[in-house]
Amino acid sequence: MTSAEYINLLKSKGIKISMDGRGRVFDNIFTERLWRNVKYEEVYLKEYQSPKDARENLDEYFKLYNWERPHQNLNYQTPADLYFKN
Repeated sequence: MTSAEYINLLKSKGIKISMDGRGRVFDNIFTERLWRNVKYEEVYLKEYQSPKDARENLDEYFKLYNWERPHQNLNYQTPADLYFKN
């Protein structure tokens, strides 16, 4: 997650990088929660026919998750609402 190659890839896509200090207990909480949701709300419910099919379905899921679905812990806003607010 901290390799130069990975960080450069994120930067080239205009992705804002946010990391806490090394070894902090809370570093992965949000990522782990996201992947739990992806698995239980999308992946485990579908039988993808091909990698392309999986990619398309996951793209749709992330659009819903980030742009349309309000999140209780974000005061019923979407992640996009908060991130692009400024």
